[in-house]
Amino acid sequence: MYTTIQKWGNSQAIRIPKAILEMTTISENDKVEIKVQDGNLVIIPIKKHKTLEERIAGYEVEYQCSEWDTGKPTGKEVF
Repeated sequence: MYTTIQKWGNSQAIRIPKAILEMTTISENDKVEIKVQDGNLVIIPIKKHKTLEERIAGYEVEYQCSEWDTGKPTGKEVF
């Protein structure tokens, strides 16, 4: 697939065809890094931060909470 570099204000821009974008993990308004590698323009998506729910969803090991001893008070801790 081909596209054209066009003027956009004082910069140059390309439009990414929908078919190409759908083959990636990039979508509208996502942050990306643009760099040149071996003379080629490379667009790399910036990793998105996972929510706590997304992180917990991948956790499969059973975990039992327990208390632990932090030692004797050493100052004016409030109980």
